[in-house]
Amino acid sequence: QVQLVESGGGLVQAGGSLRLSCAASGLTFSKYAMGWFRQAPGKEREVVAAISWSGGNTYYADSVKGRFTISRDNGKNTVDLQMNSLKPEDTAVYYCAVVQTPYSTRYYAAPSDYPYWGRGTQVTVSS
Repeated sequence: QVQLVESGGGLVQAGGSLRLSCAASGLTFSKYAMGWFRQAPGKEREVVAAISWSGGNTYYADSVKGRFTISRDNGKNTVDLQMNSLKPEDTAVYYCAVVQTPYSTRYYAAPSDYPYWGRGTQVTVSS
């Protein structure tokens, strides 16, 4: 059974930083591309960043480019999202997700690509 558990969310002032982490179990983590998504109240879930199974390919939403960094540690079965220069509009519940296709060299940026999701962690950025 695939389990994804996010951690690291919280309340931070604008301009601050947070580091989210997602711990995966129930799968051979190193085979699969991963993604971070977010959903603000009243809005659709959107991709924040995605990474291929090897970490060699990454994708960032335009809204976070230059501020957020996705990384993975295949030895620890974790994928992290370093978030710097946070803005109030970054406030949302952040979710990690994993695809079902192993060893794909691409990243995946659509929520529909991901069958497995964590429960999310709240990030609130105050102005």
